[in-house]
Amino acid sequence: MTADLERALADRLGRLSGTEVVVSGLRKLTGGASRDTWEFEVTTPGGQPRRLVLRRDPPAEENPARMALEAAALREAARAGVPVPDVVDSSGEAPRTDIGGSYLIMGHVAGEAVPRRLFRDDRYRDARARMAYQMGRTLARIHTMAPERVPDLPRPEPLEDCFDKYVRQGRPVPTLDLAFRWLFDNRPRFAQRTVVHGDFRTGNLLVTPEGLAAVLDWELVHLGDPMEDLGWLCTPSWRFGSPEPAGGFGSREDLFRGYRDGGGREPDPATVRWWEVFGSLKWAVICRDQAARADSNPENRLELLAIGRRVAECEHDLLEAFDWPGSDVPDVEDDEPPEDLYGRPHLGELLGAVEDFVTEATRDADPVTRYRAKIAANVLSTAQREWRRGTSARTQHARALRDNGFTDEAELALAIRSGSVDVDKPEVAALIARGAAERLAVANPSYRTRLDGSAVQRNEPQRRARSTT
Repeated sequence: MTADLERALADRLGRLSGTEVVVSGLRKLTGGASRDTWEFEVTTPGGQPRRLVLRRDPPAEENPARMALEAAALREAARAGVPVPDVVDSSGEAPRTDIGGSYLIMGHVAGEAVPRRLFRDDRYRDARARMAYQMGRTLARIHTMAPERVPDLPRPEPLEDCFDKYVRQGRPVPTLDLAFRWLFDNRPRFAQRTVVHGDFRTGNLLVTPEGLAAVLDWELVHLGDPMEDLGWLCTPSWRFGSPEPAGGFGSREDLFRGYRDGGGREPDPATVRWWEVFGSLKWAVICRDQAARADSNPENRLELLAIGRRVAECEHDLLEAFDWPGSDVPDVEDDEPPEDLYGRPHLGELLGAVEDFVTEATRDADPVTRYRAKIAANVLSTAQREWRRGTSARTQHARALRDNGFTDEAELALAIRSGSVDVDKPEVAALIARGAAERLAVANPSYRTRLDGSAVQRNEPQRRARSTT
């Protein structure tokens, strides 16, 4: 497969340049549940080697129009002074080749994108101090991009579109319906429409020891409220355990100062925080969507299914934003494993042994295999926790729902959606919180402690959430 792709890249780039091209060192990069990302080197006769990056849709999810949109956005971003990779080729400008039906080839930009390294490595200490301000300035530049230079730029209605997608997904979730009600009831007036990156966050930014080097992943670019980008960056999911709200790097104040200095209008903190709450809800809906895509994307199936369980983290962030009471559940470690009909070794022991094997067997593997093995180990840990507490937790929660007149959580969610239940009642508030907390205790019990001090900053509109839903 690698050799075939190398030949296809050499053929395409050779025809573009009018000279012989040799492709070497092709390797797949880690990450990317939505697209494949490859790095390689090209050499021409008498020329210096150049590193390039290929982004490609999975075969079952090819979308040349979206890839062409991303290419146009990158070119316009460069014209506006945004640091981005240069576009070498895209499928929107060529007939289908052996490279794939929808792809983008860009120049390689040196830098680090992995949040763990950015937040822990001493090499990025100075960059961390600068990043919030630099991100603000960069967002201001993005919002000066000319929409007419990006053909077919989407003009979505983010909240309505997100709600429609959520409804189509099927089984509703009380916390998510609660958040939708609050967002609809408290939607601010959007005073401006600009080009919006749509996914400007830690993980999609390349960083060097000097600071921000490039903005990546423009596939969600659209026309909308520029405050959306600032709020998405400050959404708790993209802080990766850091207490700093601006992408985990710094304060909102430094972010806003950079935005003003870069030519952006004065950010409205209440509007940015509305978009932060929307960001947590949007990510929850995306996580549900990713899990639903798993069967059509076998190469990334494990990662997509694992992402589905991250909805629990979003529920936690939303309830924290609303200062919701009563979300404590016993720690997993406090629970005794249930008596098992099948004897020893019980399921938890088997899952733990497989988790240890996966971790040890892939310790010296290539980066992609190690990345996938880490996901597999996390999935096995989740399965162990669900086995330990799942039966009793389901029974207790179902009893509490019935005691309050609800057949199940879906019925509670629909009652919240219709306004037929008083969420200010302590017993109803506790039902919402208990279900969300139980899911987090299984999916990622360390998330609550990891985010101590980094939840969405409280503000008056959010504190009124329970009385407005």
